[in-house]
Amino acid sequence: MDLVDLIAEKRFLGQEFLTWLWWKSEERGGTIALPTVGDVTVVFEKHMLLEFGEGESSEKIICTGLQAELQEARTGLQMGKKLEQARIVLGHNSYEYSFTLAAALMEFRNVRLPKTESTENDRGENPEEVEGIILERIFLFEELVRLVNVIFLNFLQVRLGEDWRDELIKVRAWIHKAGVAS
Repeated sequence: MDLVDLIAEKRFLGQEFLTWLWWKSEERGGTIALPTVGDVTVVFEKHMLLEFGEGESSEKIICTGLQAELQEARTGLQMGKKLEQARIVLGHNSYEYSFTLAAALMEFRNVRLPKTESTENDRGENPEEVEGIILERIFLFEELVRLVNVIFLNFLQVRLGEDWRDELIKVRAWIHKAGVAS
């Protein structure tokens, strides 16, 4: 099996993760409790891409709008479409990250890192300041990846654990409730 076939075969896991994360973000009003990190805020906003089918018969639907206006994406889930891409705002400690996460490869797109004092006052007057700003941005990006990895690990523990059936029932009820509310 080549890499392309393997990615196509396993893409459901990223789609399930995004759907689970969306449900989880709404379960406690935007806050997810992580054992090793503490509370993380997760908000889905403005942009979602859903897919249905495979190959030439696949359909893609782009849903945009404010968080409250993503009813079309919720209805798509109820109709069996899979969440393929979503714009997410993630907050931890005093940092807020904004990014798009593509499910198939767990790919980060359009990342906006938090503004910090050094980036706000960026004058780039000497090489040490520029180097410090670059290192800070690298740290912030690594922190974003670490947080998403912790959330994904949490998902995998639930997904592979004995409680997955109960969790799946809750997610399906959330999807059905979301579709009925429209």
